Amino acid sequence: MTVISVEQLGKLLDYLDTSIKKLDADAIDSKFQITTKRRDFYKNQYDARLQNLLRARNSSIHHLESGMKNMVIQRRDALLDRLERIKT
Repeated sequence: MTVISVEQLGKLLDYLDTSIKKLDADAIDSKFQITTKRRDFYKNQYDARLQNLLRARNSSIHHLESGMKNMVIQRRDALLDRLERIKT
């Protein structure tokens, strides 16, 4: 497995934030109906996309340091909170 630096992880999370925001905008524009709770849907999408991005770099969420995992969780939750506030 490849070791990911905090800086590299930050760049991945920036990309991921943009990706989820675009998914949200596209869903609204196309009037896509999310059948599960919206927050759960985006949380699952965020986690799956992060795992794919890490896998492409021959890494995994399981190989990140504890502080980096916390960084991921905080960034994901902050993004989901922002999306929730925008739409409610």
